[in-house]
Amino acid sequence: MDATSAVAAFAALAHEHRLAAYRLLVEAGPDGLSAGAIAGQLGLPPSSLTFHLQQLLHAGLVSQRRASRQIIYAMVAVAMNGLMAFLTENCCGGQASCAPACAPAELSLSA
Repeated sequence: MDATSAVAAFAALAHEHRLAAYRLLVEAGPDGLSAGAIAGQLGLPPSSLTFHLQQLLHAGLVSQRRASRQIIYAMVAVAMNGLMAFLTENCCGGQASCAPACAPAELSLSA
């Protein structure tokens, strides 16, 4: 991940509702959650949630797909891992790898 992408990701996460939505999606894993489920768990009106999810989508932190009449959002593990790697790439003077990584079961099976 380059600095420009990292800044975009941090900007998207720099709001309590977006951070809460992203954390829910990380917890849900690759299956994701419907916009309605996210709104219900966070207690946000759907129009407000849509704005926040679009910010996360634009930053590349989440993906969206349509399932019938619902829009399902899911975290993008590669983006999250890239952001964590960016933050920790020079940890310990470059002598050790301190970077945590997320490997959802679905992703690790296809790797």
